[in-house]
Amino acid sequence: MWSGITRTISCPSCLPVLGFTNPPKPEDQIHSSFNKLMSELKKPGAPYVLSLANRLYGEQSYQFKYLNDPKTYYKAELEEVDFKKKSEAARNTHKEKIKNLLPRESVNDATKLVLVNAIYFKANWEKKFPKEATRDGQFKLNKTQTKPVKMMHQESKFPLVFIPEMNSQVLELPYVGKNLSMLIILPNEIQDETTGLQKLEKALTYEKLMEWTKPSKMRRQEVEVSLPRFKMEETYDMKSLLISMGMEDVFDGQKVNLSGMSPNNDLVVSKVIHKAFVEVNEEGTEAAAATATVGFTTSMPLDPKTFIADHPFLFFIRHNPSNSILFYGRFCSP
Repeated sequence: MWSGITRTISCPSCLPVLGFTNPPKPEDQIHSSFNKLMSELKKPGAPYVLSLANRLYGEQSYQFKYLNDPKTYYKAELEEVDFKKKSEAARNTHKEKIKNLLPRESVNDATKLVLVNAIYFKANWEKKFPKEATRDGQFKLNKTQTKPVKMMHQESKFPLVFIPEMNSQVLELPYVGKNLSMLIILPNEIQDETTGLQKLEKALTYEKLMEWTKPSKMRRQEVEVSLPRFKMEETYDMKSLLISMGMEDVFDGQKVNLSGMSPNNDLVVSKVIHKAFVEVNEEGTEAAAATATVGFTTSMPLDPKTFIADHPFLFFIRHNPSNSILFYGRFCSP
């Protein structure tokens, strides 16, 4: 939805950071592609729950215009809110809707516009982990520290591949229906006193992930899988990250021109807050995320393999027909 907003503003640094200039595409094509993907993800009768929600909250006394793209392509209606009203009633009606995402102090009398994008996902594994096989284990934070964790276990046939240059395994755990999968990249060992993920994360790109996980390279084989049962919830202030990636203009009132959104010339982005939740257990995965704006692989040998995720790993939830990554996370500590 960010790209739908950037069309209405003058911010040359925005689209490159959002990844829409290599190769360049007409903005209508970008938005229609997202609209098509969202329709594909929310097909009636899908064996999973995937809810997408987009919303713009605008100060009711402020004048907005040209917000058609968010409405047309992302179903993001503009809802008028009295941010200036300090009564408890106003807080309970309007601010309650976004309080779980935004820190209380981030919405105040000066707030003019809040953009909220949220996604919720819940699905069951195609092959569930037997609850009776879950037992206590130790998760290695680094070479010297461990933490107790509940480890799930099962042995079955799963797609698996070894990436020599990363010294890592990639396991695919399909969800019911096989349209969605969790991909787990696990380094074979922790090299130093860190999590062991630095080399992997530095080298990782979308293109490499797609190359490593091609169906032709991930052979289904008997695997003994040990995976921690975990729940994660994090909130991130994305402003500093976006600035470091080159998107500084939108936060600078002297550089950005938001007159395409409002005839007033005093609108500026002050915060971008992202909140994510994911739970993995024997049944499957439950995940949610929300954002607000104020080479070479080789098959494993034929013998049964072990995939013991008792140290830091990366995980992805992928929509297989489109190769779209819906969630991406790093598990470093129970």
